[in-house]
Amino acid sequence: MGAFEHLSPEYRFFYGSDSLGRLPREVQRAGASRALVIASPSVAASGGVKLVTEVLGALCAGVFTEVREHSPVPTVIAAARAMKAVQADAVVAVGGGSAIVTARAASIVLAEGEDVRALCTRKGADGRMVSPRLDAPKAPQFIVPTTPTTALVKAGSAVRDPDNGQRLALFDPKTRSRAVFIHPQMLLSAPASLSRSASLNTLAMVVEGLESATGSAMSDATLMHALRLLATQLPALERHPEDAEVRGQLVLASILCGQGTDHAGSGLASVLGHAIGPHCGVANGVVNAIVLPHTMRFNAGATGQRLSRVLDALGSGASAAPQDTAQAAITAIEAVLAQLALPRRLRDAGVKREDFAHIAGEALDDWFIQRNPRRVQGEAELLALLDAAW
Repeated sequence: MGAFEHLSPEYRFFYGSDSLGRLPREVQRAGASRALVIASPSVAASGGVKLVTEVLGALCAGVFTEVREHSPVPTVIAAARAMKAVQADAVVAVGGGSAIVTARAASIVLAEGEDVRALCTRKGADGRMVSPRLDAPKAPQFIVPTTPTTALVKAGSAVRDPDNGQRLALFDPKTRSRAVFIHPQMLLSAPASLSRSASLNTLAMVVEGLESATGSAMSDATLMHALRLLATQLPALERHPEDAEVRGQLVLASILCGQGTDHAGSGLASVLGHAIGPHCGVANGVVNAIVLPHTMRFNAGATGQRLSRVLDALGSGASAAPQDTAQAAITAIEAVLAQLALPRRLRDAGVKREDFAHIAGEALDDWFIQRNPRRVQGEAELLALLDAAW
């Protein structure tokens, strides 16, 4: 009997039109009384921040609405200083991945210091990625999402150095969210394109989790159901972009994906999204959708029969012979993507060949690359993959 460990952090999820009413109680349950609300200007303009601050009432100590895409370091430091200025003992992130990551990273910076490079994951002498211990207590995190992002349940916070475009990863389990409040009005406040992009990122991570050799029956179960939800709800979002239930189901898929990939890890499609998206100005989810079939093909020799779980989740497992599993799984994923109005090649998304060397260099330094099923031997392999997807 194979041995494994499955450790599940405590999460509290509230779903539906009455979910926000539970926010004040959960803040107080954490022993907090001065929450800073953190959001982007667009979420503030949509009325989402006003709704949350009204629900919090006297528990709201202040508002920070300067969140920027990809959580640049200066914005994170500004948010940490805003927390200090109002003596915040909790944060409520309202929005998508950038707001959530900014809130988490700001809590780390406030507690540990503003030298983000000293706090981030980096390569050790042996070439492996090492995360420093961040021992100081952190403010409890609460999230009111507007998009279906896997950041909802993660402990990592990837911020961006605007001076060189480098992605800096901070990891602290104490910054996992205490509670998530999934409210229909908040989900409908975001453009459908953002919900789709975030869900495509989730799709790539789900497949990567099912490719992984480090998963278990528990992580497989959450990832397979996440894939079922994505396969039905992504096309539904295309047809009914203003359906709150469709968006809510996609948020549930992102939560299941986040929980499953905590154990199974992520891989090369996510790595390329991290490297291409900010550098080329393309939404990460769109990049993921383009490169995912190519990364699955790259990994096929290492994943073997594990891709049968993709087929089982999509209801097409019985039709594939064992030797054809990888190609059948790739075809099944391509069939899901074919239902969406998306660019099919990197060139169609605005990525240029002259970007490839920069992309490959960033990808090789990404934390996620060491968990890819097939070891990436060097830049040449990445350049060949990028060329195939171009």
